Amino acid sequence: MFLPLLIAIHVIAVVLWIGGVAFVTMVVFPMIMRMENSLEKVLFFQGVEHTFAKIAKTSVAVVGVTGVLLLYITGEWNVMFKTSGIGPTLMAIVWLFYVLVLMFEGRLFKAIFKGEAQQDTAKVFYRLSVFHWIILGLSLLAVGVGVWAGHGGRF
Repeated sequence: MFLPLLIAIHVIAVVLWIGGVAFVTMVVFPMIMRMENSLEKVLFFQGVEHTFAKIAKTSVAVVGVTGVLLLYITGEWNVMFKTSGIGPTLMAIVWLFYVLVLMFEGRLFKAIFKGEAQQDTAKVFYRLSVFHWIILGLSLLAVGVGVWAGHGGRF
């Protein structure tokens, strides 16, 4: 009973986290790119980011805790970083990347929005959009490979 509940909590947290990244990437950034006023772009982005950051941080923490527990309970620690463990390995790498981004997001945003960013917000938001497409692609790849490998798929 505990394992299915743990898996369900893990998957729900992943859906909230990656779904939010998809929403920001595919809906919010195109909206920002259509805005003309630089201050409006920055304020809108900061408002969305501030709200989503709480959801993302909570979801990423839940995914981390449940992921470690699932690896422990199922004994899949031994397949990490092996071909047979490509699913959990890729998921762990993507998770760690997000943890690092979320830990240093304050510094990242200060660096992103200073100097050149004050002059050319269109360029900054374009770069952020490209970055989000890359991390969304990696996230969806990790989800897809994890589900495929978890249901008997082999490489």
